[in-house]
Amino acid sequence: MVLSGEDEPVIESEECPPDKIVFDPERGEYICTETGEVIEARVIDQGPEWRAFTPEEKERRSRVGGPLTPTVHDKGLSTVIDWRDRDASGKRLEPRRRLEVLRWRKWQIRARIQSSIDRNLAQAMNELERIASLLGLPRTVKEEAAIIYRKAVDKGLVRGRSIESVVAAAIYAACRRLRIPRTLDEIAQYTKADRKEVARCYRLILRELRVRVPIADPADHVPRIASLLGLSGATIRTAIEILRKAREKGITAGKDPAGLAAAAIYIAALLNDERRTQKEIAQIAGVTEVTVRNRYKELARELGITLPQ
Repeated sequence: MVLSGEDEPVIESEECPPDKIVFDPERGEYICTETGEVIEARVIDQGPEWRAFTPEEKERRSRVGGPLTPTVHDKGLSTVIDWRDRDASGKRLEPRRRLEVLRWRKWQIRARIQSSIDRNLAQAMNELERIASLLGLPRTVKEEAAIIYRKAVDKGLVRGRSIESVVAAAIYAACRRLRIPRTLDEIAQYTKADRKEVARCYRLILRELRVRVPIADPADHVPRIASLLGLSGATIRTAIEILRKAREKGITAGKDPAGLAAAAIYIAALLNDERRTQKEIAQIAGVTEVTVRNRYKELARELGITLPQ
């Protein structure tokens, strides 16, 4: 017996073709229907011990829970007593039984969150979910941010600091690691803490946790800004090509990636006759009009781009 790439058993035999091999679940044997040869014996059935004949019945009998996730304070290991006040068959509970289940639920909630670290993580994961949903971040970013925050808690970096600020810093670090174009200003606007506090926590995370983040690439910001402006794919390609040439010439060093992306989009929109004002682009990119103006003039001059009037 060999294993396929999906870790499923694939039975091979020199004399029997694969389509003639069947599995006998009662004896745990793979048998060839042509020759009667027992190809594999004592095979362990790793499936469930119950049978289901419809998708609904299979879903109802399944006993597996949700996957483990770092975005829940207990990683999804604990159980939850439902608030529907119904038994397994769907019938409503009697009043006396309902009061008893209410006591169970109260103690179950208390048992889930016992230590100060549990309370901290529970509050932080709720805050992370709120900010991530407002920013429209994917699940991978949320999980990466949760892992970074848990490391910060283990290291004692959260003590004496705002949970909200550290969570925002962890989200920004996760975005940088996974190359998701979100600026520090975008993340900080959804928190009560100011940008300086979030930036301070971000630098602390990088220094103490040794989190490695790649250098920000202005081209990562182009698709998001261009899509919000309703620009075509040709304009996006032109803007990315402008930034590539600018990087090769060393023009992008030490400059704000969002500002460079906004300037490249402004030039590309002019070249492809999809004109957008500097004010529109600056608002979407989260930079000032002066930044867009200065950067686009610099890019046009250094790259020798002639802009239409």
